[in-house]
Amino acid sequence: MRVKRVSLVLVALLVLLPVFLLAISGCNFIDEKLLPALPFRDEKPSSSALSSELPPEFDILIEAWRILSEDYIDKDELDPQKLSQGAVKGMIEALDDPYSSYADPEIHKLELTTFQGKFQGIGAVISMRDKQLTVVSPIAGTPAEKAGIKAGDKILEINGEPTAKMTLIEATFKIRGPKGTEVRLLILREGETEPVEVRIVRAEIEVESVIYEMREDIAYIKITHFLKPTGRELRDALEEAIAEGAKGVILDLRNNPGGLLNAAAEVASQFLAMGIVAKVVDDEGGRSVVPVKRGGIATHLPLVVLVNEGSASGSEIVAGALQDYGRATLAGSKTFGKGSVQLVRELSDGSAIHITAYRWFTPFDHPIDGVGLTPDFVLELEGEELVDWAIDYLKKQIGASASLARI
Repeated sequence: MRVKRVSLVLVALLVLLPVFLLAISGCNFIDEKLLPALPFRDEKPSSSALSSELPPEFDILIEAWRILSEDYIDKDELDPQKLSQGAVKGMIEALDDPYSSYADPEIHKLELTTFQGKFQGIGAVISMRDKQLTVVSPIAGTPAEKAGIKAGDKILEINGEPTAKMTLIEATFKIRGPKGTEVRLLILREGETEPVEVRIVRAEIEVESVIYEMREDIAYIKITHFLKPTGRELRDALEEAIAEGAKGVILDLRNNPGGLLNAAAEVASQFLAMGIVAKVVDDEGGRSVVPVKRGGIATHLPLVVLVNEGSASGSEIVAGALQDYGRATLAGSKTFGKGSVQLVRELSDGSAIHITAYRWFTPFDHPIDGVGLTPDFVLELEGEELVDWAIDYLKKQIGASASLARI
C-alpha cells in the first residue's frame, strides 16, 4: 500500500478556535471587507480616539490609580504597566466568554512563534467546553497520544495548579514547554468519576496537513488541520487519485480541530460545484457568506466524510456544507460544536486580546456553536474499522450507480 504524505506543516493561530493546539490554531476569512484577512490583526487603535469614546463607567480606573498612588504603602512596588495589563485581563475575563482572553507580551510573542513550522509541547488540541479545559483531540504519533490522552478528557490541573480560573491561552503555555521536559496533567475521563494523573514528556511536534493513499479504487484522504497550503495539496492529491482511477473518496476529518477558514473553503470547493460554504454573522447581526470557489475537480465522485467529537470548527464548516447540500454522507460520531470565531488584536505594549467577533452557520442556517453536527450514520466504530465501513459503503454506492447506468 503506497502512502503519500503531502505536507509537513504547523498549525498557525486558529481563530476558530481558539481551540488551541498546544501550540495554537487559527482561522481567517475570505471577505476582507467584513472579516480579518490574517489571523493576527496588528493595527492598533488610536489612544486619543479611544479616550474620547470611553463610557463614564471607566472613570473608576483612573480613580483607582489615583488612590493607589496616594495611599498604597509600598509605592515603589506600583508598576503602571503591570497594573494596566491586570485591568485589561480582568476586563476580558468579565466577559465570561471562554474563547476571549488576554495574552501578555511574553505569551503573545510565543503565539507568534507558532508560525515557524514546528513547536515544542505534547501534541494535543484543547478548548473550553462548559467552562472546563477540554481536550479536542490528540495529534497522531505525538507524546499526548502515546500517553493515552483522548478527545473529551477534562484537564483539571497542570503541574498541580488547578485550571478552573485559567484562560485558554494561559493553560496552553503552561502545557507547552521545551522538548525533553515533563508536564503533569490531572485528567478526568468522560464517564469516569475519579481523575488520573498523566505524565507526558514534551517533544518537538510537526503537524501533517494532508495524508493521501489509494485503497484499491477508493482515495483515502485525511486532513489533520486546515492550513494555507491545504487546499492546493488536496487538489494535488485528488488529481493523482483521479489519474489512478479513483471511483470514490473518503475524507477523514476525525480529530481535526480546524484552521484557516480560507483553507476550509478551498477544501469544500473541491467537492461542490456551486453554492456557499458557510454563513458568517458579525457583532451587529450583519451576515456575509463564504462562497464556493468554482473549479472543483471532485464534484461528482461519491464521497464519505468521517467525523468524531474531535472534529471542530473548520472541520465542521466543511462537513456541514457537504451535508447540507447532500454532497457527502457523514459517518462517525457527533462533532465538537465550535462555531465562533476569534480575532487577535495587538495592543500598543505588545500584548494582545483574543475576542469573539463572529459566529458562523452552515449554508442552510444550521447553528454549530455548542451544537455540533450529527452524522447521517452515527457509528461507534473507531480507527480503521470506520475507514473499512466507509470503503464498503462507497463500493455499494458505486456498484448501484454502475447497475443503473447499464439499464
